[in-house]
Amino acid sequence: MNNILYLNTTIMKFCTTAFIGFLAAAASTSNSGVDAFSPTGFVPNQSGLMVPQQLQQKVQGSPQQQKEGDGYVKNMNMVAGGAERAMGQEYYEGAPIGPPPDLPSLLLHNRIVYIGMPLVPAVTELVIAELLYLNYESTDPITMYINSSGTTTANGQAVGFETEAFAIADVMKYVRPPVHTVALGQAFGAAAMLLSQGKKGFRFSMPNATILLNQPKSQAQGQASDIAIKAKEVANNRRTMCELIASASGKPVDNVIKDCSRVKYLQPHEAVEYGLVDKVIENGEKAMPTTPTFMNQLNK
Repeated sequence: MNNILYLNTTIMKFCTTAFIGFLAAAASTSNSGVDAFSPTGFVPNQSGLMVPQQLQQKVQGSPQQQKEGDGYVKNMNMVAGGAERAMGQEYYEGAPIGPPPDLPSLLLHNRIVYIGMPLVPAVTELVIAELLYLNYESTDPITMYINSSGTTTANGQAVGFETEAFAIADVMKYVRPPVHTVALGQAFGAAAMLLSQGKKGFRFSMPNATILLNQPKSQAQGQASDIAIKAKEVANNRRTMCELIASASGKPVDNVIKDCSRVKYLQPHEAVEYGLVDKVIENGEKAMPTTPTFMNQLNK
């Protein structure tokens, strides 16, 4: 019996000593962090990855270099794929990487505005913002390419109001740089009016473009009195659009109103005779600028 009691006492003392040692080791580990489990010669960088100590010292530099800001890169860490990020810029094998520039930005840098959708509020907002930006950047000409069905879809469904086109036309005349217009694909209704608002002598059309004159469509709904009010507003918008076209083409307003009362298709050479455009750009003819300025910026 005495031997059993002695054995139990010995086991309890051993367990107590082992437990105290484990707690001490855990406390030491919590104080030292990842370094307690770091392999020899490796240290954690800012992103938590284990890197050779010499590489980390080379990146961070000596205390004197850190103070002077010479010979090292600040805040360097590793990202997915082996790339390195320093001060917000990503590098891969020493070359800076980042998202490619979007095409509208490259066109804008070359002073090109492209309208390729119906004139809905979102399109108007973008076009006006681009015109205003180019106005304060330089006085060089702005080239506006138009491939739009105006305030309606291709099947004639109304999707916008003529005031969208009026806003763009007003800004085209407000900005200091001259706006050159080019029709390609289609320029229907309000888009045809914008085509005519370019600087005279610099209103072009591609050889296979189609230009259409028509009158605004009413989207009025509700009571008869509301429809009558809206119809009056549509009539005023129709006259305003016809006056803008007449001013650009040199035709009497009454003649333009008559032409717009029904759908009137114009081929490019007919649009020249009507006065909406000044010249048809034949295939192979380089009437417009062909050397994009943004290529010079990319080569720097």
